[in-house]
Amino acid sequence: MPDRSRPMSRYEPSSGQPTSRKAVKFMTAGTIGAALLVLSGLTLTGTVIALVVATPVLVLSSPILVPAAIVVFLVASGFFFSSGCGLAAIMVSLWIYNYVTGKHPPGADKLDYAGGRIAETAKDMKDRAKECGQNVRQKVQESSHTQTS
Repeated sequence: MPDRSRPMSRYEPSSGQPTSRKAVKFMTAGTIGAALLVLSGLTLTGTVIALVVATPVLVLSSPILVPAAIVVFLVASGFFFSSGCGLAAIMVSLWIYNYVTGKHPPGADKLDYAGGRIAETAKDMKDRAKECGQNVRQKVQESSHTQTS
């Protein structure tokens, strides 16, 4: 019988890696993490100091900066919104082109299914309307016969 023991994963503790190599990896990750934490703290400290220094200037010039910020925000919002609409229009046009040329873009099968369901429902409604019209004609003819008799 062949040996069917499962292969050892590289994530298992007994993966065959020497402990010194694991220790070096751990120390490297710890050093990088500590350095990034120190940089994050320095950035936060610098931001707080800059805010403390700039606050008097911002308070004194706020009658000018607030309307200017509102205008910049509105202009940027309009630009991003119009860019988004333009991008959406281009993507829809590209999707329609791929659909028409038969390249089967994502969602084409759902569109075909929905189209079939709509056509089926329209046919059912047409048949029901035809039946209803025939029923109304029969009742009108019956009522006209009973009135003339």
